[in-house]
Formats: sequence, structure tokens, C-alpha cells
Amino acid sequence: MMTDVNRKQKIAFLEDDLAYAETIQEWLNEANFEVDHFATGLDFLRKFPNSQYDLCIFDWTLPDMEGPDVMVSIKLRSNKLPPIIFLTGRSEEDDIVRVIESGADDYIVKPASRQMLMVRINALLRRTQPEYTNATICDFGGLKIDTKQRLVLLDGEEVKLTDKELDLAWYFLRNVGVLLSRTHLMQVVWGSTADVETRKVDVHVSHLRTKLKLTPEFGWKLSSIYQQGYRLERAE
Repeated sequence: MMTDVNRKQKIAFLEDDLAYAETIQEWLNEANFEVDHFATGLDFLRKFPNSQYDLCIFDWTLPDMEGPDVMVSIKLRSNKLPPIIFLTGRSEEDDIVRVIESGADDYIVKPASRQMLMVRINALLRRTQPEYTNATICDFGGLKIDTKQRLVLLDGEEVKLTDKELDLAWYFLRNVGVLLSRTHLMQVVWGSTADVETRKVDVHVSHLRTKLKLTPEFGWKLSSIYQQGYRLERAE
């Protein structure tokens, strides 16, 4: 039985466009991140000293100050900064160079796809937090996976999965909202490049959907995207 559960990674998201912010927050929540959203730089700075964030996502243009100035301000307040991604509509090379040289860890030009944003966030967390990669227990609500003991619990009850089913479940859950092609899943999970074997993916996905209750009535949606692959999402 698993007794320890990893906490959710906490993200500070600074964005004044409320409609766009709502979309990004939804993506992050579905990927199992805890998100604090701020519409102004001052709102964020008031909260920052007393909050521990694993990662920050900053827009550049804000109603009261610019994102790079917010970054400089928190550098003055703390010796240890969380990694920072700029997500902004500014695409000039000079802007990108300036903000990276000032201490940002990554720069994404709007509009960003869900897949691109999640890949960059996860890559940055792996690079800056070894424990993010090495964590053995991950909590996805009623679904918990212990990668060290290779156990899966659904609502407290162990679910029997084959090795490949567990690997596939883990990969889907670490990439919620991302469209994953059958060929990509064959390469990552099976270590194979043979297109003729992609039928294996369909069979394993069908088993996972049933065993782990990855259906809307249980809060998940594991969808087949015609001629493209599969996407696991939180159901509304």
C-alpha cells in the first residue's frame, strides 16, 4: 500500500488577458499542476515572498509593468528563483535575447499549442528539479501510480496492469492534453519503429480505458483522434 503522495507542482501564471489565461489555466490544471493566476505584476509581487512556486510563466506586456521588470524585482527579493518561462506575443529576436540574458529559462511566442507548452514545462522541470524526474509516486486524483513498486491504485484499490499497460498509462498521465501518435507511442513505450505493430497501441489503450476507467463518467476522456493517435484529457 502506498502511504506517501507527491504534491502537485505549483505554477505562478502572470497574464492580463483573462480569456487567454482561462484557457492556459485549464490546460495546466488538466496536466495536474496547481496554478495561481495573476493579472498584474504588483498582484504577483505581493504574493511571491510568501509562496513557493516550482515554475513561473510570465507575459511581457502587463497593465502596470513589464514582465522582465517583474523578473528583476523577484531576483532582488530572493536568492533562489523558480525557473521562468516567458509566454508572450513579442517575437523580435532582440526581445528574446534580452529576456534570456536577464535570467529567463525559456521563451515561447504566442499562440502556443497545448502540446508545445506542456513539453517545454516538463522539460524545464526535469532540468531544474531532479526529484521531478525521479519521483516514484504520482497522484492524479483517484488514480495513483507508484513507478518504483510498479503499482497502480484506483480509488484505493490496486489495479492489475501488464508492464506495458503501466508504462503506457504513466506516459499518458504525464502528457495529459497532448496528442500522441501511435508511432510515437510505439517508439517511447515499446522501443519499436515498426509501423505494422501500431495495432498493439490500440489494444493496450482499449485495456487501459476499461481497467482505469478513463471515461467521462469517471472524470477522464481517452480519445482516439482519427488517423493521428490518442489524447488523454480531463472530462468536464
